[in-house]
Amino acid sequence: MSRATLLVLADGRFPAGGHAHSGGAEAAVAAGRITDAAGLEQFCRGRLHTAGLVAAALAAAAALGVDPLLLDEAADARTPSAALRVAARKLGRQMMRAARATWPSAELDALAAERPKGAHQPVVLGLAARSAGLGPEDAAHVAAYESVSGPATAVVRLLSLDPFDATGVLARLAPELDRVAACAGSAAQRVPGEGTDALPAASAPLLDIGAEAHAAWPVRLFAS
Repeated sequence: MSRATLLVLADGRFPAGGHAHSGGAEAAVAAGRITDAAGLEQFCRGRLHTAGLVAAALAAAAALGVDPLLLDEAADARTPSAALRVAARKLGRQMMRAARATWPSAELDALAAERPKGAHQPVVLGLAARSAGLGPEDAAHVAAYESVSGPATAVVRLLSLDPFDATGVLARLAPELDRVAACAGSAAQRVPGEGTDALPAASAPLLDIGAEAHAAWPVRLFAS
């Protein structure tokens, strides 16, 4: 594992399109569920252990070498919101562009050909990690971190929250990030023998409901 490569992939400035998405935070702010740093921490913790865990496991399995088309189907099955499926594929398409330019590989080319409109972002992320020489738990850490860093950054913009407070939230969640990544990596290791049913399918109904409402807004700051 190259720590420098891991940092490049996890860097919020990696041009994978995440800056345009709030991870459900914009809808949560509008609904009054996030009003301050404490609310952001509760939101991020819930997202980490649901959508974040699922994304981390999918990414880990892709980095392990599991068929990305099977994982893409598994991601669809674990994303009941049509709006979130659309967002995940848009992010996957952007991640694919960035990954192919940065770490070219035949596996990335093959998935791009099979899913020209985009595969789910965690699957592409995991394949990008594999192409970069990273392992399953590395990919899981990046996916888990993205699941909370995106909302934290978005809330700084949405509420003019002090960036120091938002960073403090991420720091306090760090031990849980490690545990989620380890759990995701363990689940991914079982997929070759048990199939994609071994992957977690944790649900977050408020994220799904918020995403559907958010997609219908005529004006919004973030794409999702």
